[in-house]
This record gives sequence, C-alpha cells and structure tokens, in this order.
Amino acid sequence: MTFAFDAAYLRSAVESVLDAGELPVIVQAGHPVLRAQALPFTGQLTDTELARLIEIMVDTMRAAPGVGLAAPQIGIPLQLAVLEDQYPVSEENAAARAREPLELFTIINPRYTPSGTELASHYEGCLSMSGWQAVVDRAAAVDLAYDDEYGTARTRRFTGWQARIVQHETDHLGGTLYIDKAHTRSLASNAEYSRNWANPDVAAARSGLGFGTPRPA
Repeated sequence: MTFAFDAAYLRSAVESVLDAGELPVIVQAGHPVLRAQALPFTGQLTDTELARLIEIMVDTMRAAPGVGLAAPQIGIPLQLAVLEDQYPVSEENAAARAREPLELFTIINPRYTPSGTELASHYEGCLSMSGWQAVVDRAAAVDLAYDDEYGTARTRRFTGWQARIVQHETDHLGGTLYIDKAHTRSLASNAEYSRNWANPDVAAARSGLGFGTPRPA
C-alpha cells in the first residue's frame, strides 16, 4: 500500500484533529506517518488553525504525560512539535542527566546540529512506543534552528536533557524513532526498567544487559 502524505492529506488530518472535540489518540509505531518525512510548514494553516493545533498538542502532551510531542504522533505529517519539561526529579537524577526544567515552546521546521563531540547515554522512551524504553547515545549539546509559532526564525543552544528532548522530537519530523538509534540490547519494558534499571546513569544496565559503550558521533 502506498501512502501519499501530500498537502491534501495534511489538510484532512488537521481538520480531523481540530473538529474532533476531544484530544487525539497518539499513534503508535507501525503507523506510516511516523516513518514519513513530515511536510515543511509553509503557511498551509491559518494563524487561528495553527494556534489551535498547538494548543491541542500541548494538552495532549501534558495528558499523556510527556516532555514533547511531534505532529506526526497525532497523525499529522507536519514539521511541528511542542516541548516542555517541568516534572520534578531528584537531585541525583538531575545531576547525572544534566536535567533542568524546560519551559514550554514550539518548534516549526527545526534542524539541529551537534555542538562538540561529547555524547550522553541514557534511557529514553516515546509516547509512540508505549511501554518500552532503551538507551540512546545523543549529542550532549546541540544548536537548534527553527521558527516559532509566530514565524520568527530562532537559533538556540541546548545541553543535557534538554538537548535530548530537542533531538528526539526533531527526529520524529524526519521519520526517525528513538529505537532506530538505540542500543537494542538495552530495550526494556517499563516494568523491567523500573524493577532493574531505573538508575540516574546506565552503568548497571550496560553491565547487566551487555550493550556497548557510546558509539562515535
């Protein structure tokens, strides 16, 4: 079966979400839109429609709950994502993961580039792969170029856990899921992760599950 994620499909998908009257379902791995290159935003939506779509995405992300949500995760092949991390974590966890609060913001047509060669390895999950987590090596710092919801071009540097969120959500817009970049031997159900590997770092999981050291960037 061939899926044509063109302007007509985009229009239909957006209208379906805006007219539903309830929060959209987060699609799961295997849905073809998650593996497609999302369409750049070029003004296909009115300002009112874009603002409403962003509002729905924020509500959906928070209800899940999650720290980011890309438009393809609700079936819309558009280069749009919302990000926010205000969840409380222990001081030990925050230190090991360089995790600091991230205020809500929107990214449109984003592109990131690593800043430096340092990598960080941590477990991460995805709202579109419900119930699973795996270790992913990510750039410890990235520069993100994007447009905000008002069409203003911006560039920001992110480090630590914020950089991980930025990379994860931007990857969605190119059809990439975190499992594509993960150490697959680290894959764990949420229950097994909580039982055995829910540590601030991945040293115990690396030893116990037998996956390798960080791969070169």
